[in-house]
Amino acid sequence: MGRHDVTPDLAPQQFRAFTRALLTDVRALDHMIREGMFETEIRRMGAEQEVFLVNRGWRPASVATQVLEQLEQKELTTELALFNLEMNLDPLVLESGCFRRLEDMLTRLIGLVRDRAHEHRAEVVLTGILPTLSKSDLSLENMTPRDRYYALNEALRRTGSGRYQIYIQGTDELHIQHDSVMFEGCNTSFQLHLQVEPSEFAHLHNIAQAIAAPVLSAAVNSPLLFGKRLWAETRIALFQRSIDTRGATPHLRDVTPRVRFGEGWTNSSVVELFHEDIARIPALLGAEIDQDPFQVLEEGGVPDLRALQLYNSTVYQWNRPCYGVTNGKPHLRIECRVLPAGPSVADEVANSAFWIGLMLGGLEDWGDVRRRMDFDDARANFVAAARRGLKAGFTWMGGPAVSAPELILEELLPVAHQGLEHAGIESDERNRYLGIIEARVRSGHTGAWWLENSLAGMGRSGTRSERMAALTASTARQQQAGIPAHEWVPATIGEGGGWRYNYRRVEQFMTTDLFTVKEDEVVDLAALVMDWKRVRQIPVEDDQRRKRVRQIPVEDDQRRLVGLVSYGAVLRKLAGCQHSDESTVPVKEIMDRRPITIVPETPTLDAIRLMRAHRITCLPVVNRITCLPVVKQEQLVGILTADDLVPIAERLLEEKMEEE
Repeated sequence: MGRHDVTPDLAPQQFRAFTRALLTDVRALDHMIREGMFETEIRRMGAEQEVFLVNRGWRPASVATQVLEQLEQKELTTELALFNLEMNLDPLVLESGCFRRLEDMLTRLIGLVRDRAHEHRAEVVLTGILPTLSKSDLSLENMTPRDRYYALNEALRRTGSGRYQIYIQGTDELHIQHDSVMFEGCNTSFQLHLQVEPSEFAHLHNIAQAIAAPVLSAAVNSPLLFGKRLWAETRIALFQRSIDTRGATPHLRDVTPRVRFGEGWTNSSVVELFHEDIARIPALLGAEIDQDPFQVLEEGGVPDLRALQLYNSTVYQWNRPCYGVTNGKPHLRIECRVLPAGPSVADEVANSAFWIGLMLGGLEDWGDVRRRMDFDDARANFVAAARRGLKAGFTWMGGPAVSAPELILEELLPVAHQGLEHAGIESDERNRYLGIIEARVRSGHTGAWWLENSLAGMGRSGTRSERMAALTASTARQQQAGIPAHEWVPATIGEGGGWRYNYRRVEQFMTTDLFTVKEDEVVDLAALVMDWKRVRQIPVEDDQRRKRVRQIPVEDDQRRLVGLVSYGAVLRKLAGCQHSDESTVPVKEIMDRRPITIVPETPTLDAIRLMRAHRITCLPVVNRITCLPVVKQEQLVGILTADDLVPIAERLLEEKMEEE
């Protein structure tokens, strides 16, 4: 999440001073490059590992601060959500054995976090998007209490409408609205850094852009969000939309998103990229800057360019330029933000070797990619890879369309081998990690494929919540065993802990595929819907048992709940109309205008008690929104009926009988 040293609530004059400091930092950076002050003749790589923390039910566990308090490791830090952690690994010189050391470092740090997490009844999971996440997990209550995160959320709220519209279409479709930056907490990644020299930055950044698509296609690991099957790497689409507050514009004005692939090739210098960003995207956060970089340079020091680094941490290019200082020497890095977390540490290191090998091998083999490839093709390839993974087709270096597996196996893996060999990586190390990429691509078994294949294998066994828990549990088990994803066995429904952890909150098993009517509709329509539609409420093993729809929610054009109409009320009204001329009675005349409602995060036991207390068999589930002036809106998101509770009773009775 970048630098934490922000100053909240800057006055306009202070923010202008920060912008002035930012511009000064860019001039200082340009000066330092022209004066040849940057470290050269050495390559380092670094990595940032983001992880999820989950409870015994495999759902998000907001225990990050407690875990960190017990671990005095400089490599560990918070993330936006309390159920995420970030590990910042020490840079490694790119030389023989460095990838094995990277794997050892990751394994050690994850092991330390896992040990402490166990003390809080939690577990560590590496995955791009946690399958068991629900929208209620993304409340501000789960935001890490740090000034930077609060300031980021407030700044994004001010610059947009205050609401984030998420629309992603894959096999399923997700169209949802949220009111904070917490959607970003859905994503965890494995960010890779490569130190480069100023003179080669433009060429290497262009190579990073060109190879982003094929590297991503082999690494996809995030096909699910809220139980819906979306893109092969849904993280890409979600991250852009989760902090995109541009809103719609009149006519055809182009507005640059804060998360983006880019607008064109880099022609000369890293400074060019910073100029492009600052010209297109306003500063989001600020701080009081007390360092003059030119004064530091005059005194023989190296400035930290704090304003530039803070600004850069809120502009999210998928291949982001970075400035840093190591051992008193400034350096430049390219940060690859394309790769998801997981599926295993071995997979992550293999992805790293593939990316770095292509960066270095491509510099020698392809030279200036601007002369060989159209930038629009690189950008289109990237979107195709995020959508379809290894099923994507690419336009590559001016040639005909080629499939992702063919391109990787026939051209890119040899280039990566060559790049690593020239960097001094010995053959056994190259073969180990690039061999994982080759086996994964030949089999087609990416992390995304494993999740979708496992989900398909479970069919309709259990509830959606149980299936998501089983995927998460199996992921944790197999990644702890150190097995690369292409060797994983499918998840099974029993791995998620059964019903005990998957019926605790209403949102885990409520019905979301709803049949509704409008208040001005004729009553006959409500009667026919009740007659036509039958809703499954029992797991697949009891597939033959169904129920009639006995109560139908009534909603307005904004999908807000305005009432509930029951089967009995419809029958009574229709019976009374048989001997009269009243043939077009509207639903609003017979509906219950003040139905008892619950929210998705309502504990199941509370819902049962509510049903018993009011002697009702149906509870509409709503998302309660308070607007200004204070008006409570209840947008319908689901429904809970007594029939939904039957599986819980059945399983509880079965367990009790087995105990006897």
